Amino acid sequence: MLSLARLRAGLLAAALAVSPAVAHDAHAPEDIPPGFAVDPHWPKDLPNNWIFGQVAGVAVDRRDHVWIIHRPASLQERQVLAGRTPQPAICCTAASPVLVFDQSGNLLRAWGGPGQGFEWPGSEHGIYVDDEDNVWLAGNGPRDHQLLKFTLDGRFLMQIGRAGASGGSNDTANLNRPADTEVDVRTREIYVADGYGNRRIVVYNMDTGAYLRHWGAYGERPHDNPLPAYDPAQAPSRSFGSPVHCVRLTRDGLVYVCDRVNNRVQVFRRDGSFVQEFFVARETRLNGAIADLVPSRDGNQSFLFTVDNTNSVARVLRRRDGEVLSTFGRMGRYAGQFMVPHNVAVDSGGNLYISEVDTGQRVQRFRRVDQNR
Repeated sequence: MLSLARLRAGLLAAALAVSPAVAHDAHAPEDIPPGFAVDPHWPKDLPNNWIFGQVAGVAVDRRDHVWIIHRPASLQERQVLAGRTPQPAICCTAASPVLVFDQSGNLLRAWGGPGQGFEWPGSEHGIYVDDEDNVWLAGNGPRDHQLLKFTLDGRFLMQIGRAGASGGSNDTANLNRPADTEVDVRTREIYVADGYGNRRIVVYNMDTGAYLRHWGAYGERPHDNPLPAYDPAQAPSRSFGSPVHCVRLTRDGLVYVCDRVNNRVQVFRRDGSFVQEFFVARETRLNGAIADLVPSRDGNQSFLFTVDNTNSVARVLRRRDGEVLSTFGRMGRYAGQFMVPHNVAVDSGGNLYISEVDTGQRVQRFRRVDQNR
């Protein structure tokens, strides 16, 4: 007969034997993706019989105001018939390129377009508002080799580069169809995803526009030699493809870059030294699977929120290794579906804002609904 002491020892040994499996099954907070639900009533109706064209950029400022930039020239003729003589239909007129909304979806201000002293882009692309209330605009038209800086109310401050002047991926004075930007006000630096014409990240002084540094894939010097079409069966390209579509900074000093057609994110230190890369939906062709990403707002910035404008979905990635934790949306025109999602932004409450180009022509708000914050 087993003694009571031996029985207790056996039970203890069994408990210790299963404890590693129990610990392994317990999910760390960074393994539990946040949930989202579309807000079909955001934003509210636009005034002035206005309508969006392709919404090519979205950003959230330090007041949690939501900024978009759209392409008025992308609207079809039948969408902008109002105001003509004779007027063949009631709707509509193109909204100003830059629009700002509050958390309730009310329009706060609108401005933009060609003006004196600067070269407005031929095709609007990308908007960012830094912590000192400077608004940065990019463009991907054939001659959009410049970056623009404005105040919140649209007063022009500075232009970096000149339209039509690019000398290629190692030109320090001009860009080439830049896609997007992000600013570190502490170091006075603006990082540019450059872009549709160049294959690099380039950094300038945010106050003077002075060139500071640039790099290509893997931190190497970029080149403009012809590249083969993306093939998932081949080794990863040593060059960024076209476009280099986003650049995002994290609090731990890293730089995340969307290499869209190569279906990958490359991660660097601020000096351009390479850290790691990870791939998403690697079999995707066409425009690629990484159109934009933004880090979450929790203390560790545990997640990356991404949009895929080929497969028309959004994803939540684990930031430390790029593991896909969840996917939401699908191609379609209902609320919560996507027609070519292009950019994503996040507010202080963790809500997402996703813009759409092509025939999508809208921005949608997705409320964060999980309790694990």
